[in-house]
Parts: sequence; structure tokens; C-alpha cells
Amino acid sequence: MNADLRSRLGDRRGSGVLEPDSRAPAQREIRVPLWVHIIKDGKLGLPDSAVDRQVRALNDAYGGKFDGVDTRVRFDLKGVTHTENATWFRDPLGNEAGLKDKLRVGGPETLNLYIAQLGELVLGYSTYPYWYGGEPGLDGVVIDWRSVPGGPLRNFNRGFTAVHEIGHWLGLLHTFENGCDAPGDSVDDTPPEAKATMGCPARKDTCPAPGDDPVHNFMDYSHDRCMREFTAGQAARIHQMWEAYRDPARAKDPARAR
Repeated sequence: MNADLRSRLGDRRGSGVLEPDSRAPAQREIRVPLWVHIIKDGKLGLPDSAVDRQVRALNDAYGGKFDGVDTRVRFDLKGVTHTENATWFRDPLGNEAGLKDKLRVGGPETLNLYIAQLGELVLGYSTYPYWYGGEPGLDGVVIDWRSVPGGPLRNFNRGFTAVHEIGHWLGLLHTFENGCDAPGDSVDDTPPEAKATMGCPARKDTCPAPGDDPVHNFMDYSHDRCMREFTAGQAARIHQMWEAYRDPARAKDPARAR
């Protein structure tokens, strides 16, 4: 992936590790067209009234309203679909190809957010931008409806599951990627951590490199009450990934070519 990214960006970075670049987020604002696909089983599922709360949480998180930097990414809600399908609701990942084939809209720049019910150990799932060329029909993010702001899922009901998974959709890795070993998450201003954070510890330091673990970062596994920030390096990576893989003016869309 890193070699492909370098070639798409004209090898401007040289290495696969993206250094923090405070200029990148300020270059321009990324406006992401957003489609929300609500999948339900009778009365179970996301109420329409929760959609605006989730979109607001996304824009606040990526806008630096909780803490951290303003990534200069904004989400524009374009539409909401409703699907009554008990099978898809109970097992969206097991039926991923079918439901996305029916519901997905737009090209690489369009975020399709599917909201159903996942298992106890999985709150969400996302594709990465560099997967789009191989499987454009599977592009998108799936989250558990109970994780939206005000949802019934304790410790994960501020809408940050969507923030986290959409971070992957925009090209971010977990902060604990590769543990203490280089290149970590390929962002220099997120200190490495040996393992994911559980709960909301006051402090955690699992690697010999300088800096405590980034327990407040949206790309860790902390409880929602603990999460509050993206870094300048993560914002820079998002903009570089967008330019390479999702910018409609640059990205090649095999789905549109058919």
C-alpha cells in the first residue's frame, strides 16, 4: 500500500511513514457526501431522529470540537434509506455483498454508512480507501445502531464508533498498529502503543518510545467518554489518502467505468 500511495502522490514523502504536516489539513476542506442506510428488524433498529445526532458527532469530532486538531473534513448528509430485512439486520457482515450491492450509491468520494446490529465483540467495520480499486462495490462503513449518540450500548453510545470506523475509511490505522515496532500507524505524532486501550485509564504507557499511549485518540479502542482527538499527522494522512484514492477529480472509479 505504501509504495502505491507514494506513486500516486508523486513520491513526495519518500518513506511510507507520513510525517505531521500542519499545512495539509488547511489546504482545502474535504466535503464528504454521506448516505445513511438504516436496516431494521421490525421495531429494532436506528430511529430516524438519531441520524442528525450521529452526523453532528462526526462533524464535531473531525472538526476538533472535542479536542485535538480540525482535520478539515466535513460530512454532508445527502440522504437516508430504510430497509426492512431481519437477516441483514442481524448479520450485516455475513450478508455484506448483497446488502451493499442493493443499497450502495456514489463513487469513491461517497461515504455509505450502513447501520444495523452487529455481535457483542464487533461494533463496526470499514473498508480502506486503497481497497476501492479492487472491490468498489464493498466500499463503506457498517456500525451497530446501538452505538449512536444516546444509544443503549453502555460505554459506546456517543457516536464515536462511527468516528473511528470512518477514520479507517479515510485511511487511518489503529494507533496500536504494529505495536511498539516501526512504522506503527504510519503517523509520527501518535506515540506507539503495544496494545489497544480498554476502558478509560488515566494513563497508559506500553512502549519504550517517548510519549504515553494515545488513549484519547479516536483510533484507539477506548470507551467513548475517553475519546476526543485526532492529531495533525492523522489529518495530514487523511488528506493525502483522499487525494490519492477518493478525490473524484483524481481517483479512477472502476464502478463508474462499467
